[in-house]
Amino acid sequence: MTNYTPSSQFAIGLERCVQDRPAMLEGARFGLLMNRASVDRDLRFACDALNDAYPGQLAALFTPQHGLWGDAQANMIETDHGWHAGLDVPIYSLYSETRRPTSHMLAGLDCLVIDLQDVGTRVYTFVWTVLECLKACAAAGIKVLVLDRPNPIGGCIVEGPLLDLDFRSFVGGASIPMRHGLTLGELARLLNSEQAIDAALEVIPLANWSPSETFTSLARVWIPPSPNLPRVESALIYPGQVLLEGTNLSEGRGTTTPFEVTGASFIDAEVLCDDLTDRQLPGVRFLPLAFRPMFDKWAGELCQGVSIHITDFNAYRPLRTTIALLAAVRRRWPQQFQWLAPPYEYETVKPPIDIISGSARLQLAIESGDDERLPCCPLTLWQERTCTSLLYGSAGERFVL
Repeated sequence: MTNYTPSSQFAIGLERCVQDRPAMLEGARFGLLMNRASVDRDLRFACDALNDAYPGQLAALFTPQHGLWGDAQANMIETDHGWHAGLDVPIYSLYSETRRPTSHMLAGLDCLVIDLQDVGTRVYTFVWTVLECLKACAAAGIKVLVLDRPNPIGGCIVEGPLLDLDFRSFVGGASIPMRHGLTLGELARLLNSEQAIDAALEVIPLANWSPSETFTSLARVWIPPSPNLPRVESALIYPGQVLLEGTNLSEGRGTTTPFEVTGASFIDAEVLCDDLTDRQLPGVRFLPLAFRPMFDKWAGELCQGVSIHITDFNAYRPLRTTIALLAAVRRRWPQQFQWLAPPYEYETVKPPIDIISGSARLQLAIESGDDERLPCCPLTLWQERTCTSLLYGSAGERFVL
């Protein structure tokens, strides 16, 4: 990795790439993987900032799930290829008939630049798009430059067991925990090494970022990286609430606060709220709620449930919280509560809840009423696996459960 001189203020990889001009881009014809959340401190899109800094060198844009403008909904809602008229370059969707860049898409490129705002959760597909890019670029002899961005929910807390590789999918391409505590640049380094991809990878790291910081402390504008994560709070809740996608409970899609609310037509809001409050889960409070989703599950129907309110960002554990919620609903309304059937993110056999949680253990534990005994990621093992991939602090000092 290139050694970049620290700046006097917080800076993301994009800003440092423009300022420090890494050798990998000098005279290079490059593609750029980005979306609408790929902006600098002045809210300039990455494509515009890089095109100005390297005129005539940007040859193609690539987009992840949800498309360039983040308008497409989730779970196999694919986006089309297109053309960026202002830059006069093609736009290739990597959530379409293919999720890996083809030789045609990469033809003529010397380098693929990646600038995506990840959200710190294993099932968010951006990292698996990056994994496919690493594999494709390694095969094509094309260099990869990742412009790092902060993990918005912090880089210290780890939650959930490691993914069982029998449940590998496009929401889990490696054995990592649900809340992994890494930045996208660190994940790229880990995957490139552990999977022996051997892509010619460089990462431009953040300047003056501490893994203990969340996005709320950075004095930056949160641009939703996907349509259902409109706030930083929704990103912090997401590592747990994403489990609801494997059930018939609404995760709040079709409301103004997706993932921050949940419910269904068969739930009694007061009962559920009391059950969850009795659990005394750390860093969170619940309020009874009635809502009517405009689309997705229970569209147009009156639902009851709860809204989730974080009271302590450091104490709150989203995965533990949602597992308690699922167990409460399953216990109170066993006839109405359901696990959804596939397909889910291109998996057509295994249940969505198993694909999302990373094994069959969560479903079995909730069905048996043993939800409080689920295993966690072996912290020492995670520290050992990540120690050579970290860019910010040491593994032994950084990670906690």
